[in-house]
Amino acid sequence: MLPREQSESFEHTFLCEKAAFADATTGRERQEDKCGLRTEFQRDRDRILHCNSFRRLKHKTQVFLSPAGDHYRTRLTHTLEVSQIARTIARALRLNEDLTEAIALGHDLGHTPFGHAGERMLNELSPYGFHHYEQSLRVVDILEKDGAGLNLTREVRDGILKHTNQVANTYEGYAVRFADVIAYINHDIDDSIRAGILKEEDIPSAITNVLGHSKSARITTLVCSLIENGLHDRDEAEGDEGILRMSAEVEKAYKQLHRFMFDSVYTNPACKSEERKAQDMIAFLYKYYTDHIEALPAMYMNLAYHYGVDMAVCDYISGMTDVFAVETFKELFIPAAWMVK
Repeated sequence: MLPREQSESFEHTFLCEKAAFADATTGRERQEDKCGLRTEFQRDRDRILHCNSFRRLKHKTQVFLSPAGDHYRTRLTHTLEVSQIARTIARALRLNEDLTEAIALGHDLGHTPFGHAGERMLNELSPYGFHHYEQSLRVVDILEKDGAGLNLTREVRDGILKHTNQVANTYEGYAVRFADVIAYINHDIDDSIRAGILKEEDIPSAITNVLGHSKSARITTLVCSLIENGLHDRDEAEGDEGILRMSAEVEKAYKQLHRFMFDSVYTNPACKSEERKAQDMIAFLYKYYTDHIEALPAMYMNLAYHYGVDMAVCDYISGMTDVFAVETFKELFIPAAWMVK
């Protein structure tokens, strides 16, 4: 047997009946010969891991804009933490870990510079709207590999598109959806404590007494609760989130923690003081490139011809890192300093 065939055989031996099996994938938009070494989902994971958009995540904001320190999360470290949590959930529930990992690694590829502040501004500016989960799918379908796309399987594409608020077609997609929230809520607490915005004791005891008094304890509680409650058939689930569910007590505390973070951090002026400047930069860049399409790189000019100027400009700006966006803004709008002789 080829290594790929051995892996496919192992999936049918070990995975639960609700898992997605690599040899039963619904396929790709463009048919390809199979790899002798890797399953279809393993190939997708590798394609995402090696693509340019994935590398750029290391210079994109998670929550804190341009933090003065090396230990704050970026969009890349967030993605890696989501992947680790999602894989833990998938392994324990005997879901397809390769599919889960591929979805997790690709779920934020379409995120803008400056985090959700940048996303909100592009959503305001574009007549088509802008959402990072839709852009992530556009990245893997169209923008990567100089416009050729990554040609991923439909299961991975579905999980990427639906990781935020839609009904995923696979249980692996649900695992990533929960892992995403578990990761960002807890690492954002960690970063907020590092920034002096929060102290651990600020979190209400009604939450910490249930979930735990540290980041790792809370993650463990949330993940274990999901695993202990298992997988539920779609027809017996209470809404789409009922397919994976926590215990009533843990879910209540989790929702209280979510609300606490929005009130204390995500809308905190100390945390968001620079967001307006970042959004103004994006607005200036958007206006400049829609008025000067010839200034776009050649690939994006071609995209403008096929998809319209607004969409191509969103493609270009959303792909920028924080640093590149700032440098581009300086080059376009700030006069060069006089040279001192």
